[in-house]
Amino acid sequence: MILRAVAVAACGLSIVVAGPRWLRVGQREHYLVDATTRFALRWWTAVPVNLVGLVAAVAGLLVSSRWPAGAFATAVVVAAGPVGLSLRGRTSPLAWTRRLRTLALVWAGLEAAAVAGGVVAGQGPVAASAAALALPALVDLACAVMVPIERRLAGSHVARAAARLRRVAPKVVAITGSFGKTSTKGYVAHLVSGTRSVVASPASFNNRAGLARAVNEHLAEGTEVFVAEMGTYGRGEIAELCSWIRPDIAVITAIGPVHLERFRSEDRVLEAKAEILDDAACAVLVIDDDRLAALAEARARSGTRVWRASARDTNADVCVIEEGGRLSVTVRGDEIAHEIPLDARPGNVAAAVAVALELGVPAPDVVRRLSTLPGAPHRLEQTLGAGGVLVLDDTYNANPAGARAALATLGRLGVDARRRVVVTPGMVELGSLQSEENTGFAGAMAGVATDLVIVGRTNRRALLRGARRPPPGIGAPRVVLVRTRPKATEWVREHLESGDIVLYENDLPDHYP
Repeated sequence: MILRAVAVAACGLSIVVAGPRWLRVGQREHYLVDATTRFALRWWTAVPVNLVGLVAAVAGLLVSSRWPAGAFATAVVVAAGPVGLSLRGRTSPLAWTRRLRTLALVWAGLEAAAVAGGVVAGQGPVAASAAALALPALVDLACAVMVPIERRLAGSHVARAAARLRRVAPKVVAITGSFGKTSTKGYVAHLVSGTRSVVASPASFNNRAGLARAVNEHLAEGTEVFVAEMGTYGRGEIAELCSWIRPDIAVITAIGPVHLERFRSEDRVLEAKAEILDDAACAVLVIDDDRLAALAEARARSGTRVWRASARDTNADVCVIEEGGRLSVTVRGDEIAHEIPLDARPGNVAAAVAVALELGVPAPDVVRRLSTLPGAPHRLEQTLGAGGVLVLDDTYNANPAGARAALATLGRLGVDARRRVVVTPGMVELGSLQSEENTGFAGAMAGVATDLVIVGRTNRRALLRGARRPPPGIGAPRVVLVRTRPKATEWVREHLESGDIVLYENDLPDHYP
């Protein structure tokens, strides 16, 4: 009897110790209801020592009904593992926000109920072991329980934001896309701010709660233009946002294999993103994607005023051509700017120019402000690092198109460099395409990068496969494997010298293996 009680207590202690680890994962993954379990499976199977620990924990659970001491094995593994996933976090520490505190209370209640139910049924060690082992799943269950509660709690903030929008009555520019949203938002705000008062939603404030906060805290009286970045993890989310942030101008920058773990296909991505157009009088679409070109035609036939933006089609309403780090801008057949020295994504610039012109900004003002267009933070930012090493910071980019553009920039700027290094953990949230895309990315480094530093284990196999199979006649980059980003930067400091160049492509927080 005493052994059973001690076994239950040991499992309970392991739950208390390990809880913050998995609550942090849930918080970092925006409280999505299956995310913590998915990450737990990744961590427990990432390295042999964790897999051995998982087998031992399951074995302890299975034998605990007849041998209560088996629960101790489960308790030890749950408290100590998985190896590599810290309790507090290095790059993304646990933040005890109101939402997380509420989630923690619900999760603790579920854990207590599971253990107490087992004790009452005479299966205390089994129930306690199961509750400990299922900790990530119970965090997900708590997230599911909290969905309607959080929605109700956020309702008052949304209502206040909607009322503020009606009172201030700015022109609303809503921007979405698989990638390029943040850059385009910054470009629009810059181009328009010379002639109109503008407020843009802050970085990452692109969901219901974030946009409500952006409006309530930043939309001042007299604001003429509000630029809202809108993200989504599924159908209906953007439509709900547009029900209270009613866009006058809706922009879609791109459709690509982002968040495919949830959308499953790019066609579903397109359907979700296209919701932004439903009530907008004007649409700005980057038609270099055939799907967006077709959508532009369909919307134009339905009566929407459409601006077609492009980085290559000179017949588009706005075309921005990039050559050698210089941009030329054509608007409906007339060149309004020629060879502006600017390192920016031309398709995004084209969309921003279209928005500015639609808002009535005179073309000469647009051209004048183009030369001072700001870059988005951590998106191919160029700095001169210690020892004269040129650093390309593209750590906020995580899509295949952006990765290819970053490699092109590395090759162009590093043509005379002794060493051209890529530091990356690869790209994530690409669903069934993730392995293929990372393999292709590493393969594309051949002839561009001299060295590839692979961070972490998430995409290690795919990146190694691509790096080891360069096209015929082209040398493969040298490969270095490191566990963490600090280890990668340490390697860069030790091996690079003045005149060398390093590209930091994407940066995963430490709740990824």
